[in-house]
Amino acid sequence: MDQIHFTLSEANALLPQLQEDLLKLQLLTQQFEEKFDELQVLKATTDRGSDDPFFEAESQLEFMRMDIELHIGNFDRKGVFLKMINPGLIDFPSILDGEEILICWKQGEDRISHYHGWNDGFMGRKAFPEA
Repeated sequence: MDQIHFTLSEANALLPQLQEDLLKLQLLTQQFEEKFDELQVLKATTDRGSDDPFFEAESQLEFMRMDIELHIGNFDRKGVFLKMINPGLIDFPSILDGEEILICWKQGEDRISHYHGWNDGFMGRKAFPEA
């Protein structure tokens, strides 16, 4: 499949949906981490009998993990790169002056206004000329 390239306005138009998706993903990962921590405590304090007392909790964690992976895949399917879940960091492939770049957004920013080169990373962000 060919790489999708976004204009700055296309990226900003998609941002509200991505922000909503990100919040759902953050909630799912928080719930997963809490459930995982609870299971670790339970394992440390429970005497194992002949039955597996952890099967249900481990099964729930596995389903939660699959749900998280599905939500992460939704970003890929939209053609964007989810770089970090918390805080959210999303890159949009684009072209500027004939060069491939990544328009980038960090959670907390109202709109997208920066970009960086493919090898520069977040620290190499520059203000988008049209922003």
